[in-house]
Amino acid sequence: MKYPAFDMNLLLVLSVLFEERSVTRTGKRLGRTQSAISNSLKKLRDALGDPLLVRGPDGLVLTPKAMAMEQHIRTIVNLTETCLSDETAFDPVSATGRCRIGAPDRLSLPVMLPLFTTLRAKAPNMDIDLITTDREQALAMLDEDRLDLAVGWFDRPPNRFGACHLFEEALVGLCRRGHPLAKKRGKVDLKTILSFPHLVVSAANDRKAAFDTMLSRQGVERHSAISVSNFSAVPNLLLGSDLVGVYTQRVADVLARDFDLTTLKLPTAIPTLDHYLVWRNRYDADQRHIWLRDQVATAASNT
Repeated sequence: MKYPAFDMNLLLVLSVLFEERSVTRTGKRLGRTQSAISNSLKKLRDALGDPLLVRGPDGLVLTPKAMAMEQHIRTIVNLTETCLSDETAFDPVSATGRCRIGAPDRLSLPVMLPLFTTLRAKAPNMDIDLITTDREQALAMLDEDRLDLAVGWFDRPPNRFGACHLFEEALVGLCRRGHPLAKKRGKVDLKTILSFPHLVVSAANDRKAAFDTMLSRQGVERHSAISVSNFSAVPNLLLGSDLVGVYTQRVADVLARDFDLTTLKLPTAIPTLDHYLVWRNRYDADQRHIWLRDQVATAASNT
């Protein structure tokens, strides 16, 4: 069977276009002019008989055919890069450079601290940056190549990213031991917990956190009396007041243990949060990146 002549170099252009959704950004990534990328896109459209990418409200969007092709194109490009690479197996002991991880502050103690201990032992010459991010910040920084990895709660990571599910986690209440809510047995109903002023930890400084998203889906909201950007002041603020915090189970357990606070079970109507590890899919086959992802996944599973 004869196949029509096709320039396989065009697949690299298409792969980057799928990621960037922009002719200009694709040209910058590949070191080519905008007109050269536009010409390559025209050749792809002619060869494949489909527009592939069309203008949408926020840039280029994929046609149904392009969406069906996206994962196959990514696999072809990654396998080609792997075959052409002459790099030897990744050795963490001699590895240098920086690892930039974006994560919400609530994961710093229960997940990131054990991770850093492991990385310092296994890769002593690698520098580590932990950057506090919320969901939207993390995805934007990955797009801008300002992060290597992002960890956190993502409803559904966009297709342009690689992702793996790490764990699911419940939301719980946190307050001082003498708090009126602490005297109740079993789960606290939603109306009661919302009757108290709340202490919110918001990385985006918008007075919102995961619990607010869950409440909005039920058509209710809470009184956010105090909002802070990290957990450093949370224990003292809770110990000295009738404020209530609603945080994920792992960080609440750490704070309850270390500062003599108490946790509260929330109603079952409040769902758990799915936490993912997310990265730019162009690093799918990169040995250094694969090793880092494995370390993060291990730290998340062991805590």
